[in-house]
Amino acid sequence: MGQREDLLAGARICLAEKGYSRTTARDIAAVSGAHLASIGYHFGSKDNLMAVAVLQASDEWGDTIEAAVRAAGKASPAERLRVCMAELFAAIPRQRDLLVASMQAYTEAQFSAEVRGPLLESVERGRRELAAMVLGVDGGEVDDATVRGLGALVHALIVGYVQQALLSPESMPTADQVAGAVAVLANRR
Repeated sequence: MGQREDLLAGARICLAEKGYSRTTARDIAAVSGAHLASIGYHFGSKDNLMAVAVLQASDEWGDTIEAAVRAAGKASPAERLRVCMAELFAAIPRQRDLLVASMQAYTEAQFSAEVRGPLLESVERGRRELAAMVLGVDGGEVDDATVRGLGALVHALIVGYVQQALLSPESMPTADQVAGAVAVLANRR
């Protein structure tokens, strides 16, 4: 790994251990083994480095979710959603540090255009992909209304359950309970 990658890895460790706002440039340099001045050389500032680290964590988590939904194969949309939730719930304990960093991106986006713009693009792209994966179609086949409806719903379930798991893992439902709850809502139209 080069110094740039070491700094990113160090920033991600600091995100998970100290949080976004409590991490200093010295913390990152110490954890990464890099020289303090190298932050400015490679990223321009500590804030830019942290923004890249947060977005990287968010993208990696998105890849985890995509793999989970794709694992459902050719099942029905309801079964794909259930498999997605099962894979998500299984991944949460293994990915806690990544999730903490990823969740911080949403908060930091309120204060940083460097985080907000790319995160918003990632979320919009993710909603389309989530809708496509649950429906078992290519992303280009999903219309905007489905992205705003189904894609946003699946995204909200994922983000909401991640937040719940970070706060109170013992209160998490099972994937079958989530699928059952969605079915109840669908049948009450």
